Amino acid sequence: MPKEKVLQLANHIGRKKHGSKSSYTYTDPEYMILEPVVTDEMAEVGLCLEFRKPKSAEVVTKLCGKSVEEAEKLLWELAVAGVCFVGERDGVDKYWLDTWVPGVMEMMVNNKENVKKYPQIAEAFEAYGKVRGPQTAGVFPVGTGLMRVIPIEMAIDGETRKVSYEEVSKYLNENEIFSVSDCACRTAREIMGEGCGHLKEDMCIQLGHAAEYYIRTGRGRQINREEAFEIIKKAEENGLIHQIPNTDGPGKTHAICNCCGCSCLSLRTASMFLNNDMMRSNYVAQIDKDECVACGQCVEVCPVNALKLGQKLCEEAQVIEERVDLPANSKWGPDKWNPDYRTNRKNVLDSGTSPCITQCPAHIPVQGYIKLASQGRYTEALELIKKENPFPAVCGRICPRTCESVCTRGNIDDPIAIDDIKKFIAEQDLNADIRYIPKKRYDYGNKIAIVGAGPSGLSCAYYLAIDGYDLTVFEKQNALGGMLTLGIPSYRLEKDVVNAELDILKELGVKFRTGVEVGKDITLDELREQGYEAFYLAIGAQTGRKLGVEGENTEGVISGIDFLLDINLGKDADMKGDVVVIGGGNVAIDVARTANRVGALKVEMYCLENREEMPALDEEIEEAIAEDIIINNSWGPKRILTENGHVVGIEFKRCTSVFDKNRRFSPKYDENETKIVKADKILLSIGQAIDWGGLLDRSKAELNPNNTIKVDPVTLQTGEPDIFIGGDAATGPKFAIDAIALGKEAAISIHRYVHPGQDLLIGRDRREFKAFDKGNLDLEGYDRVSRQRIKPVDGTKAKKSFKDLRPTLTEEQVRKETERCLNCGATVVDEYMCVGCGACVNRCKFDAISLVKKYDAQAVPFENLKLVIVKNIVARKGRMVAHSIKKTFSVSQKDRKVK
Repeated sequence: MPKEKVLQLANHIGRKKHGSKSSYTYTDPEYMILEPVVTDEMAEVGLCLEFRKPKSAEVVTKLCGKSVEEAEKLLWELAVAGVCFVGERDGVDKYWLDTWVPGVMEMMVNNKENVKKYPQIAEAFEAYGKVRGPQTAGVFPVGTGLMRVIPIEMAIDGETRKVSYEEVSKYLNENEIFSVSDCACRTAREIMGEGCGHLKEDMCIQLGHAAEYYIRTGRGRQINREEAFEIIKKAEENGLIHQIPNTDGPGKTHAICNCCGCSCLSLRTASMFLNNDMMRSNYVAQIDKDECVACGQCVEVCPVNALKLGQKLCEEAQVIEERVDLPANSKWGPDKWNPDYRTNRKNVLDSGTSPCITQCPAHIPVQGYIKLASQGRYTEALELIKKENPFPAVCGRICPRTCESVCTRGNIDDPIAIDDIKKFIAEQDLNADIRYIPKKRYDYGNKIAIVGAGPSGLSCAYYLAIDGYDLTVFEKQNALGGMLTLGIPSYRLEKDVVNAELDILKELGVKFRTGVEVGKDITLDELREQGYEAFYLAIGAQTGRKLGVEGENTEGVISGIDFLLDINLGKDADMKGDVVVIGGGNVAIDVARTANRVGALKVEMYCLENREEMPALDEEIEEAIAEDIIINNSWGPKRILTENGHVVGIEFKRCTSVFDKNRRFSPKYDENETKIVKADKILLSIGQAIDWGGLLDRSKAELNPNNTIKVDPVTLQTGEPDIFIGGDAATGPKFAIDAIALGKEAAISIHRYVHPGQDLLIGRDRREFKAFDKGNLDLEGYDRVSRQRIKPVDGTKAKKSFKDLRPTLTEEQVRKETERCLNCGATVVDEYMCVGCGACVNRCKFDAISLVKKYDAQAVPFENLKLVIVKNIVARKGRMVAHSIKKTFSVSQKDRKVK
């Protein structure tokens, strides 16, 4: 039943005449937020309170006709509900009303018991901005909005024109009582099932009378000034920005909110309604393109997507949106809004950015770590790499270097030796005294199980460990590392390199259980009973594929994967005599080179592809040839020859083509051209398969035709909500860097999944990158500079050793090589969208971004705000007329030019 008294109270709080045309109705959020918890009796005493004029129960009693005891009880209930403030004045509790936002609505959401019991409270809070937000477009001059961004203090340290009210420290130093509560916006979003995963707990600080109120009513806990500064620091480390209630007058506030762009209902005014003047600070970000290296850290942390990656080699080809219509000069309606702002963030301008960061499966900021290495800042370079790839020492040895294949420098002479530079930087991780170990951001403690200790599982463990989860990695083998340890030979990846990366995980608190096959030794259901809340299955493609030809099951025909596994586990492998390896990929090369090292008399490779089509990297093919391995292209197996149950040879047929016109695998053969090859052993390396065993028994996860699992392409979630799958088990066989990238995405999803109310997609960085068009570049003016190269390994020596004999670039070579980078990418800022928070400056390692003071506005007390708004509305009408005339003139001028 509608509550008439409660509606009256809503209008009273909003300073509206009840029953007038502009008054609230029963469907408005102002009524809806009160309705679940405010009774008629509570409303009656609430109607006796005034805006920011404290009254005691004795005074209210005279106005409402209730006893002092009854009035005190009802007033206290209103305060606990969040409808009014309470504070001790001259030894007496006094109560008063404040604004809806910031004020009553946040206070009501911060009553944790009520908001969980009545989700309507959260829904009404969220609806308030949607309903009232459009009405504020162009209305508030800069600096007068209800909430206002305050810059991160270090971002304006060098600004000589800054004033104290622009510094967070002023508000902390001028107050004596502090409290901290959960963020009301993120709480409301969570209740609605629309959480973004950003840190919510103990993030918003109350000051003075607001702190006293929060402590007394149980919405927050008391903290001291030092703890408040620590919370500010923690918020900044977590990519959050500062805002303050802006209605208390110049240089005054009663709270400091630490906000994210994807859930903050104040910042929504900028991101959705594009009404940025209402909450911006006095500053805007500016980019020094000469210093910027397009590392993307600023883009990632910008709360309103004002920053995007672009390029600086051909700026005339760069497409930057020009903002002509603004709320201050134009009619502003839904056609100007961005309602999908929580899911449509862009990393890159439509005209593209650096090819290297685009091409890398993990989108590692290549330009960034190359610049840091050029300055000798190796630990910072390692830190930057590890934001996307926790295992640079591993990848520096086995990466396919797709970034180098598209490097813009390659259009002049040779690509930058990106991987060799990364390998040099990552050598620090092999030294326990100087390795980089990230700082934990939080201590959540939820139990997570990761199945498979390969690159994807370990990557997921790394990123979840940073957030303080209780992680256990289950591995069915007795060694950790998956294919890094058991599939890649040590002459390409020494095991001490893998172990060094594993040591970092152990220092982060990750636990490992080897020799345990989940699905056989223990089931997922049993792990659930032990308290595990989510699972990441990254078991890899750990078995070899069959040929499907006659004689395949004969003794002496061995899976290349099994062969490498046995070698890496230290088992004996009798490879005497002639060995034939079938396959043309990187694993086949590994198999052939390993066979060379364990006694084979002669090793030959046969593959369907011609030399140009071979999937193996050119570098690995050259290394195989240097080790006297013979590669026979364009041959496919026809049958395996046997005598007395043992292989003696193999017959091949000529392969005339491997792919059809659409580049789909569809080999064609000339059956008339065949040859027989003597073989004592045949090693099959024609691809890898996935063996799920009993892991997914009774699970809702669905198989694809290739035995991978159907997963959401962004979140990696399966049909079983608590199971996430990545790496080769989701994509089929790919490179380690692809698996590592998916491990991070899984960590993001699992972090959100285990916390109720979080959405797996909202506010998520989709990691969508685009390279600029090199056709627009003019590179004629650049000098040709030779690439720094490591000394080639002597194949005759290499084939006798399982040690990795490849050297690393010297520091001098690294210095010279980093100087060759063209620094072709740069960040671009949309100065209108920028709200001057300073998060970008806080993240930048290159002094490429600064906050520049553009405005000199300060807060107006709420009591004086109406006059300021009226004056601005009148001025806006004039601006709208002038802007319309200017646009009409501009269009007519363009028409004349066309004619």
